[in-house]
Amino acid sequence: MSQSARRLAVGILGVGHFGRFHALKAAAAPRLDLIGLHDPDPERAAAIAAESGAPAMDLDALLGGVEAVIVAAPTRFHHGLARTALRAGKHVFVEKPIAATLEQADDLIELAATRRRVLQIGHIERFSAAFRAVMNAPAGGRRLSFEATRVAPFRPRSLDVSVVLDLMIHDLDLVMELAGGEPEEVEAVGAAVATEHPDFAVARLRFPGGRAAHITASRVSVTMDRRLRVLGTEGEMAVDFLARSLAILRRGGAEPTSAMPGHGVDRDTWMDHDSLEYEQAAFAAACLGEGPVVVDGAAGRRALKVALAVEASIAAHLLAAN
Repeated sequence: MSQSARRLAVGILGVGHFGRFHALKAAAAPRLDLIGLHDPDPERAAAIAAESGAPAMDLDALLGGVEAVIVAAPTRFHHGLARTALRAGKHVFVEKPIAATLEQADDLIELAATRRRVLQIGHIERFSAAFRAVMNAPAGGRRLSFEATRVAPFRPRSLDVSVVLDLMIHDLDLVMELAGGEPEEVEAVGAAVATEHPDFAVARLRFPGGRAAHITASRVSVTMDRRLRVLGTEGEMAVDFLARSLAILRRGGAEPTSAMPGHGVDRDTWMDHDSLEYEQAAFAAACLGEGPVVVDGAAGRRALKVALAVEASIAAHLLAAN
């Protein structure tokens, strides 16, 4: 069998809201063989098994029959499940955040390196057509300011973590990738509205050289909005993730112009683009030795580090207010 024809035997650990999507996508993926899935809720496991066509299995049996696993359980289980899989010699994809603490993240990164196994973190927006178009757009001076908004009405999911680890961490990752590193200063405000954790957060980041970012996230919003603006010395790039549009205004241009044609993505490609499919395909390629790990453990740790700094700043401001 040629290398290009190889398929990766994979299992899903955790088939809740997003784990279900992983299972269904993996079942149809051309480079993946979905061997089975595991979830502590037997009724949930049976339902997703019937839907995906892959059997529900106990953890030991599943690990014995796969080359890699996708960990889509709640955050508090990320470290334990990923560590068990890595110790069993399996490649691991773990949904964001990489873990609950930096110590847990460091343990997974070290273990993956020691066992020479792939550790990929599920920052799915890195695989979106919008972000690819931004990264492929011609260089236009220095990027100086970043504005990101990711808000949605309340839904009873991912309530074991704050909105920072649930939603904002996506934009923290994107902004740091665009800025080329971590911020020097982090300041944030937020509050718990419908859960025990902050449900909205507004963060201000300062990067070396005076660059800045303003990021808003909410899961108790009256509307849904996902936008990213990048402003620099030559103009502006504006992404609307929901409308699937990207406009660029450069120095000397009278009107914003669509940046999709000719910049790595055309309109049809954008509308048909499936970020989860691309993310899983990148994981398969990395595990099969055919490509790099696009979002590795270090990237996941960086996003977690700044997300925890945002949470700490929110807590400090709430304490001072009392």
